[in-house]
Amino acid sequence: MIVLDSSFLIAFHNSRDIHHDRASGVMERLVDGEWQGALLLEYVFLEVMTVLLARRGLATATAVGEALLQAREVEFVPGSELFVDTFHTFRTQRSRALSFTDAAIVTVARQRGTQYVATFDTDFRNLEGIEVVP
Repeated sequence: MIVLDSSFLIAFHNSRDIHHDRASGVMERLVDGEWQGALLLEYVFLEVMTVLLARRGLATATAVGEALLQAREVEFVPGSELFVDTFHTFRTQRSRALSFTDAAIVTVARQRGTQYVATFDTDFRNLEGIEVVP
């Protein structure tokens, strides 16, 4: 499994994003089954919808949201299930660089036994047990 971050999803769904081509390559690998599916956290979904609404409009944000929720490769992970554990990750981080959403990504990756995170966010680099893709 691979955990999806908002920077990755936004880049993939916004052809004007500087990372779009790299995100497209990773998405192709995901659809081809390289990670046997992906985890999409509710917190990440919220960020993606907000950013795409601002940058691309309601129609694009809605279409992307529907596609993500219907994708057979993607498992939706509600935030409420992770809240207490995420807060623990957030408050005990050493770098003080992770947002609450990023702490949730790290938490779910560790809970689900995966090291892979699809992101362009440099805050994930050098975290023990996390491998950034691409």
